[in-house]
Amino acid sequence: MTEASAAHELVDRLFREESGRAVATLIRVLGDFDLAEEAVQDAFARALEVWPVQGVPRNPGAWITTTARNAAIDRIRRAKRLVAKTEQLGRDVALDSTSGGRWGEEMTQTDGIDDRLRLIFTCCHPALAPEAQVALTLRTLGGLTTPEIARAFLVPEVTLAQRLVRAKRKIRDAGIPYRVPPVEVLPERLDAVLRVLYLIFNEGYSATAGDALVRRELSGEAIRLARIVADLMPGEPEAIGLLALMLLHDARREGRTGPGGELVLLEDQDRSRWDRAAIGEGQQLLDRALRLGRAGPYQVQAAIAALHDSAERPEATDWREIAALYARLAAISPSPVVELNRAVAVAMAEGFDVGLRRLDALAGDEQLAGYPYYHSARADLLRRLGRSAEAITAYRVALALTTNEVERGFLGRRIAELGGARPN
Repeated sequence: MTEASAAHELVDRLFREESGRAVATLIRVLGDFDLAEEAVQDAFARALEVWPVQGVPRNPGAWITTTARNAAIDRIRRAKRLVAKTEQLGRDVALDSTSGGRWGEEMTQTDGIDDRLRLIFTCCHPALAPEAQVALTLRTLGGLTTPEIARAFLVPEVTLAQRLVRAKRKIRDAGIPYRVPPVEVLPERLDAVLRVLYLIFNEGYSATAGDALVRRELSGEAIRLARIVADLMPGEPEAIGLLALMLLHDARREGRTGPGGELVLLEDQDRSRWDRAAIGEGQQLLDRALRLGRAGPYQVQAAIAALHDSAERPEATDWREIAALYARLAAISPSPVVELNRAVAVAMAEGFDVGLRRLDALAGDEQLAGYPYYHSARADLLRRLGRSAEAITAYRVALALTTNEVERGFLGRRIAELGGARPN
């Protein structure tokens, strides 16, 4: 690999990993999302010009922040805006490329709170629409471009761009503070942050639509951001629990598809393809979260995932314990989807007919009526019970509600296996 290509590869990696930190620092100083993002982009463009010629600085992250700060000063000067802001930037902590300093040393100039934590809570403020929270988090902290986010969530680029503009305008016009909320409202606000990160992860781990089951860039980004939150808030068990949950699920990623990209169900997966290092880390994080003594829904879900991951063979899965954990989850965070998963666990633990009765008892729920996994789960139990005609009907309902092409292919194969006409 040439020095130029190595520098380009490093710049690409740093942009994913560190642009959020630089943007967060500049937003704190400037109070301007767009200017901060533009300055950081300028800095990375400058790195692509300079590093292949002069070499990579000893502290590339600090170099990016300093260069971005200087780019912001230049932009302000060129626009002849707010001399006071220029002076404020000049007083900010000097981070030069030759210093051996750590990222985050500018925290000593404020109140000891990492700027990324402020930015995460700002992006996930309840005054913003949920879809705007997701887009803004990925754009500012994740370093994903507007076209990348639009493609990931299957919306037109112009629609995504408008969401970002409206979200930034809302933050500015409503005076949404750039801070971690007060202690008394932290739990409810942290819930929003974790919910956004989990939504990003789920869309990456099991894409709603499109021709791929997994979007690794999204699930990977969610894990990276969850790791930041867990590191910055080590006393919050649910933040740690969410990270554990993501890792325990993501560890099975390689086994979820076959050679042709087809869907492989959990019980049929080659467990030698699972990432044992990720499973080990997830289990350690779960233990750490549980020791804090405040169990929440993400920790319970992580415990369920850990039981699946620890089973060397499908028949070794402790379905009774999983069903018990779903009962606990239903008690602390009730929802029709939790009851659906509980019914499946009961079916595996106590009998398919018992689980099917539980599923049929949920048939009147409006949310589940349009939820394809309810119908596919019911179809699977009917198939296992030998009730093929009813199973085909249920699979067809699931197929009509499914927009992911990989999942549609799986459902079509199931229908054909049971003797039904294979859908086009």
